[in-house]
Amino acid sequence: MPQHGRIDATHGIDSTDGMKQPHFASPLPKNSVSPLSLWGSWWNVLQLLRPAFSRSRPFMWFATIVAGLAVRSDLRGVTSIVRALNLRPNLYDRLLQNLHSSAIKLDQLSALWAQVALRLFPQPVRVNGRLILVGDGIKIPKRGKKMPAVKLLHQQSDCCTKPEYIMGHSLQAVCLLVDAALSVFAVPLAVRIHEGLVWSNRDKRTLLDKMLLLIETLAITTPFYFVADAYYAAGKIVHGLLKQGNHLVTRVRSNAVAYLAAQAINGRRKRGRPKRYGQKIKLRSLLSNVGAMQELASPVYGERNVTIRYRVCDLLWRPAGRLVRFVAVVHPTRGSWLLMSTDLSLSAMEIIRIYGLRFKIEHTFKQAARQIGSFAYHFWMRHMVPLLHRNGNQYLHRQSARYRDQVRRKIHAYHVFMQAAVVAQGLLQYLAVVSPKLVWDSFGSWLRTIRPGIPPSELVVTNALRQTLPNFLVSCAKSNSLAKFIASRQDKHRMAIFRLAS
Repeated sequence: MPQHGRIDATHGIDSTDGMKQPHFASPLPKNSVSPLSLWGSWWNVLQLLRPAFSRSRPFMWFATIVAGLAVRSDLRGVTSIVRALNLRPNLYDRLLQNLHSSAIKLDQLSALWAQVALRLFPQPVRVNGRLILVGDGIKIPKRGKKMPAVKLLHQQSDCCTKPEYIMGHSLQAVCLLVDAALSVFAVPLAVRIHEGLVWSNRDKRTLLDKMLLLIETLAITTPFYFVADAYYAAGKIVHGLLKQGNHLVTRVRSNAVAYLAAQAINGRRKRGRPKRYGQKIKLRSLLSNVGAMQELASPVYGERNVTIRYRVCDLLWRPAGRLVRFVAVVHPTRGSWLLMSTDLSLSAMEIIRIYGLRFKIEHTFKQAARQIGSFAYHFWMRHMVPLLHRNGNQYLHRQSARYRDQVRRKIHAYHVFMQAAVVAQGLLQYLAVVSPKLVWDSFGSWLRTIRPGIPPSELVVTNALRQTLPNFLVSCAKSNSLAKFIASRQDKHRMAIFRLAS
């Protein structure tokens, strides 16, 4: 029988007219939907990641972990995967060992997943023929005293319910924007822990340097715009992107300054390098005379019948050492922004539209934390020196080589778990975009309102996969390698369907 409940299961913020009457998704009749319909498509995509594994057995365990993350109903670490797939309890240690396995080539896995994502989604968001990548950081609370890279972190937020300081992991992530009918998805590509550990006292890399390294790890050869918040409006990011032929679209702080180009001096030139920067301009001065600004129908995602005012000015920006385009925007309800683009060919409307999609990565973070459980890992390092309360960075250059290897192994396990969750979330989004009708037919539950044209959310796809999983395992145990691998490791005494089948 379908389960009844009131849930919001559609993406986007645009208010398209939907059905106002309660909608009952048709429950999945027994053997009405082929088990290869959803799970077959899911498995065909996941097999494309096989080259990132040294052996076939670690890949099959990784696929099992991704399947468990996709269908589990609680977020209690690896034990929830065991319960979701009804694995034998003694396989818990096997799952942990696979997460720590050196047979998983993490960087190659991330690059391969980025290539697969570009092939899977039929309509990635493009502007001037360039892809749109979105990057941001997120801080995850962790209080384990024997978890490497846990440190005291400061959170800047206007929300009074968010503590100013937490103990946890500081991560950075990169997503790809794709069009999905009337909505837009931010498909996660990779996420890494980028603070908390200092391997060498000569390592001067900042979070900006590590973000550039994460982008390079993805090995995306197609030109793209990198969209980020004001923290990434820095010379390192600009130079690193321009070196690869890519551009930055971001917001700048209100106290930022730029310069007019220095005017040429007639007559005999003075000694030394010619002057490059002319008059200094405070960028917030571009917002002073609102009445003289140009008007434009808001291109921001989800907004209709909204008029904004803007001003465009190309100025020299000292951190970039070159001419960049600034756009001052005054919104009737959201206040004023100062946006910047290193691509001078981008119009003001496109810059505003691109930056208006940056919030999609926040939605991906929310789904990853609350639905997928991408950050619900808590693997402890047995021989680690316990951390103190309000501990800062952990300096490892004076530790023994064995201790450093143990820390690397544990951080590798964290990253493999998060990458598995990234793949699981991306596959849920893929099924929502490519097979929405099949997802709704397999949903087997109830929604109050379904908005037409909006793809189902990760919650709906998760429920559809959960409904069809038993049929997939029973019907395809002999023909599908994943179904055979999982079914042979299940605790059949606890599953009614397997008792009936026997």
